[in-house]
Amino acid sequence: MSNENTNTSQWSLVVHRVTSTSVEVWVGSLFSTLKKPDIARVELIHGNGKNQIKKTKRITKEQWQRPFNKVEQRFFRVIKFTNLTPGKEYQLNFTRRVEANGTAIPQRWQSLRKGAFRTLPTRVPLKGKKPFTIALGSCFYNHRDGGRAAAAYKALYQRGPENVQPDITFLTGDQVYLDIGFDSLSLIPSEIRQRIADDYALHWQAMGSIFANGGTWMLPDDHEFWNDYPFYKSAIPQLQALRLRHVRKAWNAAATDAVNNIQRSAAFETFTIGKDLSVCIADFRSFRDGNGFTTPAILNKIKKWASELRSPGVFVSSQPLIVEENRDEKNLLSYKQQYAALLASFTTSGHDIVLLSGDVHFGRIATTQLGNDTKGPRLIEIVASPMSNLTYLNGIAADKAKSKPVKFPAPDVCKLNNWKPVTVTYNKLFQVSTKKGNFFSAYPKTRTREHFMTISFSRNITSGTIDLSANAWRIRETNGPKMLPVKDFDRTFTFKLK
Repeated sequence: MSNENTNTSQWSLVVHRVTSTSVEVWVGSLFSTLKKPDIARVELIHGNGKNQIKKTKRITKEQWQRPFNKVEQRFFRVIKFTNLTPGKEYQLNFTRRVEANGTAIPQRWQSLRKGAFRTLPTRVPLKGKKPFTIALGSCFYNHRDGGRAAAAYKALYQRGPENVQPDITFLTGDQVYLDIGFDSLSLIPSEIRQRIADDYALHWQAMGSIFANGGTWMLPDDHEFWNDYPFYKSAIPQLQALRLRHVRKAWNAAATDAVNNIQRSAAFETFTIGKDLSVCIADFRSFRDGNGFTTPAILNKIKKWASELRSPGVFVSSQPLIVEENRDEKNLLSYKQQYAALLASFTTSGHDIVLLSGDVHFGRIATTQLGNDTKGPRLIEIVASPMSNLTYLNGIAADKAKSKPVKFPAPDVCKLNNWKPVTVTYNKLFQVSTKKGNFFSAYPKTRTREHFMTISFSRNITSGTIDLSANAWRIRETNGPKMLPVKDFDRTFTFKLK
């Protein structure tokens, strides 16, 4: 793929939470070499010519914030625009006032980063019109990406067919790998903090064109902290320093600062597209301990959201639910009580649940029944991972799609919920393709191709359903005059949600 869209700027503009009438915009720099502008501004623009509407918000030097509590360099500010119009396109321009010898040059503003987004619609669009489309991705390791993930996303967002252009994006974990490399062995807190900050700077630069196009929600998984977080007694050599309390404390604090201030992940949040679709996003990593993958308070909020569904639900988490228990590292099934309670809550409204997730280094779509009622709700699980594979020794974590477990849920969970196990439907047409590895290359093991997915929703008046269509996009292959990423599935997956 051509690298023409690779972002080399050390400035960032990230479009965060978009609603039908508002947007949050993160601007700043994660590089230690840049200074805080004395005066900067973010412009929001809609329309052209005489009908153009422009809103401007200024940022003074005193208003910049530090993303890391104990790191002096690097800075950001979140700007919020309100009173926007639903379902409309807006442009963003992040600029700073240019000065020479401490004196402002009249009317001289330097453009640092540009962005674009669409406000959410008030209803899921009717079939035949541009659908409401979510892009889904996870697991991004910058080493051999070369800007290709951002270029593929930007091409689809700006030049792709209308029926697959993303409106918003969910990144469901491992946007950075903070625990890769033997510099993780540092025993000096200041070095740990700077390394974590540098990792974010490089990854945010590489993914800049993803973040600047459409609203993005992010969830952390373990590599935003360290492998199998919060557990630290690992056999992995570069993580042995975590056994020292002062190392673990400094690492955890800096990683948490980044999740809160850069990724801006929330423990729990919801939004709706009118009365047609309800979305719930839950962080199942940051609050994990030996007893559960989340807190009782957050789990109760999820139960309440599920019980009150009056339309299909979209549930976003950093790990999938249709899994076998992992004996080496904990997944959601490792916590039987909370896992069973979460599944039980999904059956209460009778509406289908679409689970969007990542983490497992393969992409697939699987469906199964929830509960004992054969006419009851279904779980449609869509997993997209990775956007960029790990390399060399770490490449042994690569994987290919599995058609397991055959039955769902696990026997222990069936007992807790008084359910009967049911067969999971895996269609091999909807498993992301693989590429053979070479022991002497950067990719020693057969791996799932780098990809993200798009999931589109349309309102079908004839059937009275919400129609879901999904496809995967190969990040490192393009075709056609528009240089769009290649579709991975032979045909589009379509499901009628009740």
